[in-house]
Amino acid sequence: MKIPQGYSFAGLNAGIKSDRKDLALVYSAVPASAAACFTANKAKAAPILDAERRLPSIQIQAVLINSGNANALTGQSGIDDVETVVRSLSFALNVSTEAIVTASTGVIGVKLPTEKIVAAIPALVSQLGHDPEPAARAIMTTDTRIKMASRVINLSGAEVIISAICKGSGMIAPSLATMIAVVMTDCAIDPRTLHGALQRAMVKSFNNLTVDNDMSTNDVVFALANGKAGNPTLIGPGKDYDVFFSALQSLCEELAKDIAADGEGATKMFTVKVLGVPSESIGSDLARAVAGSSLVKTALFGADPNWGRILATVGARAGSQNFDIDPYLAQVSIQGLEIYHGGPVTHDSAILKARMRAHEVETVIDLKSGPASATAWGCDLSYDYVKINADYTSLTAPRSSSSGVDPPTEGPLATHSPSFKFSLLVEALSYISRFAEKRCVIKYGGAAMVKDSLKHSFCNDINLLRSVGLQPIVVHGGGPEITRTLEKLGNKTEFVDGIRITHASDLKVVEMVLTGAINTEIVTLLNREGAHAVGLSGKDGALLRAKKYIPENGRDLGQVGEITSVNREFLEMLLQKKYVPIISPVGIGDDGQSYNINADQVAAEIAIAIGASKLIYLTDVAGILDGGELVSCLTAKQLAAQLQGDNIRGGMRAKAQSILKALSSGVERVHVIDGRTSHSVIAELFTDRGVGTLITA
Repeated sequence: MKIPQGYSFAGLNAGIKSDRKDLALVYSAVPASAAACFTANKAKAAPILDAERRLPSIQIQAVLINSGNANALTGQSGIDDVETVVRSLSFALNVSTEAIVTASTGVIGVKLPTEKIVAAIPALVSQLGHDPEPAARAIMTTDTRIKMASRVINLSGAEVIISAICKGSGMIAPSLATMIAVVMTDCAIDPRTLHGALQRAMVKSFNNLTVDNDMSTNDVVFALANGKAGNPTLIGPGKDYDVFFSALQSLCEELAKDIAADGEGATKMFTVKVLGVPSESIGSDLARAVAGSSLVKTALFGADPNWGRILATVGARAGSQNFDIDPYLAQVSIQGLEIYHGGPVTHDSAILKARMRAHEVETVIDLKSGPASATAWGCDLSYDYVKINADYTSLTAPRSSSSGVDPPTEGPLATHSPSFKFSLLVEALSYISRFAEKRCVIKYGGAAMVKDSLKHSFCNDINLLRSVGLQPIVVHGGGPEITRTLEKLGNKTEFVDGIRITHASDLKVVEMVLTGAINTEIVTLLNREGAHAVGLSGKDGALLRAKKYIPENGRDLGQVGEITSVNREFLEMLLQKKYVPIISPVGIGDDGQSYNINADQVAAEIAIAIGASKLIYLTDVAGILDGGELVSCLTAKQLAAQLQGDNIRGGMRAKAQSILKALSSGVERVHVIDGRTSHSVIAELFTDRGVGTLITA
């Protein structure tokens, strides 16, 4: 993310939350024009009440944000606490108290621990630096990842940067801000012009966002503009203003989508486009209604093609608001598949169900009643949303008592009935005896390696497998991160049949990403959970011997290799010592050359070498599909037949070929699992229904 001139950031743990960053500071070296949009909730938090009376302004330099405590519905003491914190930061920064605004997020109705914040402020100020990530991380509550974005524009010959950090995951409903964000720019702009642009940008971005239709008491979007870019000051409309506004709106729209995709417990992002309505406001209202409908959201979670709920929601909202539209005239499609056009359209529900399993789902509703259109964003409603919000205070607040002794805490299972917990335990225990002293190779890739919550659930799964006697070996990919890194360096990425062409000049980058970054992170996360993991490149101990891979078409793929042998003795030594090997798919040839090897092939070859009984592939698809529908079980013969047809394409072909080789060489079972779901490995191995495709010899 590019940072505007004159801004610095800091984030640390002040003790509001038990073990995560919870105090953030955004600072401008010079006074900035400032504006904000605030929640419409009348139960506004104390920091909102304080900031509302002072913005727009021409003298704001600092935004202080705490997470873990909302300082909302705390009465006069909440206002007093804001003043205490502001005075302390004013002294530390040597700026006026009028140059500081604050925001809070977390549990409502709890007094702000001002003594902790005041004590942490000197350290916070001393850590101010150019990197916005510590601040972006400190404002998170139930977010699973940081949210940042930036734009670069040219205004009358001056380069202007607009950047933002934000948080938002739950308690998200459309009305003004619907989360906490700080937009920073080095543009020179009058504060009232900035305020007008910010309000306009809300209309097609955060105003059309909903996760759960619950409006927070603390929602705010701040915008700071310190003028360091040196452009002619924007005052009112004009060509430069239009360029600035377009970039600001685009930035806010990107962050709105990011929040929707990271909704509490969400597994899918939901885009609703409404066309053919009398006005944009009516379109937005209807789109938000569909995106926020609990019935629509639960159907989305289950990939249930119950499309009638969409038009029922449109009809209900149109009727209650007396909109001049007729749902019977509508044309509706989901994932590009038309399902209604003045009446139900014959379609294959299995194909629709398969398309609805995607991580992003879009529905288009054309109401044939006018020239306007609008788009809203939301997400599905999963079991995890209920669990998160049934135990929210333990997720966001420090677990300590007034005596200083941590009290016993209830985990998320505490909210389930005894009968549910009993049946779950019995089902899981029935599998445990089957795993003792068995070996399992897991190919780790896709979204499971990107989203923080999925990383942690994967690490928990590995520990659970070890606890029941299964010996896991992890082979990881890293394609998306390699692509991003190469593109940053100006190198174009090209694939042939799902295989990356790896030029000799790219290989050092590939190794740096796979072995130096991804492998190290996985090992760190696992060992933090006590997994006894050890990181390995395939070059270590000549673990993976390789030669140059030449495809059937003879295309030169550069430094792409295929395995010639696996150093089984090396792996056996590690397994006997109870280590969990974490292997990056880089091999070494007899010629001393390094080779980038397909991680699917590496996982299969290692499974064969160590006599693994199970081979698991974590992917970004539900499993193996036939005619658009998930196939729960396959034999090797059936998979080979599918491979001869058109059902299996791209990267899945290489995976299928590796699976067939593994099964023919003694591996008993192979699982292809959707890694976009938390604890998918455990769900596949420890429950009767599973979550992916099981392939047997």
